[in-house]
Amino acid sequence: MKLVLGSQSPRRKKILELAGYTFSIRSANIDESLSDEWDPEEAVIHLSQQKSETLDIESDEVLLTSDTIVAQDGRILGKPVNAQEAYQNLRTLSGKTHQVFTGVTIRSHDDTRCFAVVTDVTFFDLDDEEIHQYIATGESDDKAGGYGIQGKGALFVEKINGDYYNVVGLPLSRVVRELRAFGCTPSS
Repeated sequence: MKLVLGSQSPRRKKILELAGYTFSIRSANIDESLSDEWDPEEAVIHLSQQKSETLDIESDEVLLTSDTIVAQDGRILGKPVNAQEAYQNLRTLSGKTHQVFTGVTIRSHDDTRCFAVVTDVTFFDLDDEEIHQYIATGESDDKAGGYGIQGKGALFVEKINGDYYNVVGLPLSRVVRELRAFGCTPSS
């Protein structure tokens, strides 16, 4: 089976390449607005399913779509739209443990599997200067919760409990196991 990544995320692409997969990429553009009534796990599964449903696949293809969000005390912190929102997100996460949820949908013509993985991330106490310096790097743009653990955002992290790659954007070890059931294995 041929693997298709339904995402333009360079982070997800890099994670799959790291595992040794050969795959093609298709873009899935959806409205990522969420209902306030959804909990974070429901929300990420819904978004990954929506992305999957927008893309057509051939009979010999398996499609992988996903979405990642950050939640603090059950409240979803989205991708910041400006520096002020990035500051508010990082101030909210400072000195606390939050959750990173990634919802994944894997679909072929014969089967669909959806699941979510959660990782706890604890931040050190952050002062305003380090938050502003981080925002000035531009790294907080287009990142759930306003930070990237794979970059300078790692300097905020005291500890994680769970899958590191889930925080980056794709829970690799679980995805590999699920893809096996669809006949997709790494090529190297």
